[in-house]
Amino acid sequence: MAAPMAESSPLAAHAPPPSPQRAAHASAHVSISVVSPVYGCKGCLEDLVDRVAAALAPSGRRFEVLLVDDNGPDVAWPRILELAKSRPWLRGFKLSRNFGQHYAIAAGIEKSSGDVVVVMDCDLQDPPEDIPALVAQLTDGVDVVFAQRTARQDSLSKRFFSWGFFRLLSWLTGVRQDHTTANFGAYSRKVIDVVNGMPERDRCFPLMVKWTGFTTRYVPVNHASRKDGDSGYSFGKLLRLATEIVLSYSDKPLRLVVKVGLVFAAIAFGMVGWTLLRFVQGDTQVAGFTSIIASIWLVGGVIISCLGILGLYLGRLFIDAKRRPYYLVSEQTPSPEQPHGQ
Repeated sequence: MAAPMAESSPLAAHAPPPSPQRAAHASAHVSISVVSPVYGCKGCLEDLVDRVAAALAPSGRRFEVLLVDDNGPDVAWPRILELAKSRPWLRGFKLSRNFGQHYAIAAGIEKSSGDVVVVMDCDLQDPPEDIPALVAQLTDGVDVVFAQRTARQDSLSKRFFSWGFFRLLSWLTGVRQDHTTANFGAYSRKVIDVVNGMPERDRCFPLMVKWTGFTTRYVPVNHASRKDGDSGYSFGKLLRLATEIVLSYSDKPLRLVVKVGLVFAAIAFGMVGWTLLRFVQGDTQVAGFTSIIASIWLVGGVIISCLGILGLYLGRLFIDAKRRPYYLVSEQTPSPEQPHGQ
């Protein structure tokens, strides 16, 4: 479980008393929580929270918006504090360092209190206006509603990488993965509680949700262009994330290592049999130097690769065995009941 750090702020001594509206909002039961990790999108945060509020206000249900600052390069935390002062339904959490998108999501859903939790990115490629349609589908035993992007506005390379990765992940895990879905969706409290209770340190929110097996529905939504900043995922980061996900959610690479070993053992036995056959037939010519060296390099490379795969799995076990928290909260916006810093 995460171990949040104590709240601290240099503005604590000058904070105004809480407004009656903020205190009233805190005492009411929250029906919908909207969680958004923040990284590199400082310029569109006001538009994000106000569009979410405008989308949910007509329903009459009590809601909250949780922004989790993952220490992006644009220093969004002062802006989150500023927005929270005039919006009693807005809560902000600042992580002590950059932990990654899925760890920021984990922090947000663990802090949420709504019966329904909506997860969305902060760049407004997921239109807040689609939230009511997602929430409305949580009926008739449906606990998970994924937003299915009909026409992605990402670059061609990113779309191709996403398609290829999810095809590979589907094969490795034996579970169909859809590249048109991501984090954006609505989830019942039952699902969120199960995900929060999962003890592993490696977090990938949509895969953890799919693992639960709860009844899922897909709702087509539009995918908008990015409103502010650039994606924090470079090719290297995407490759590292893909490697971590594969190692955390599939053991098929280990089984492939066994199969490769059996294949090479069969080839070796075949070569021994062929050599003995040639010896019996009186053919004792010395094999060529090039084929011998090539065989040594081939077998050596396969052995080293297999050891590398085993080492990666052992490394993940070592990290998980330390049981360190997978995020730390260094600051948070003042609670509605108390002035800042109390």
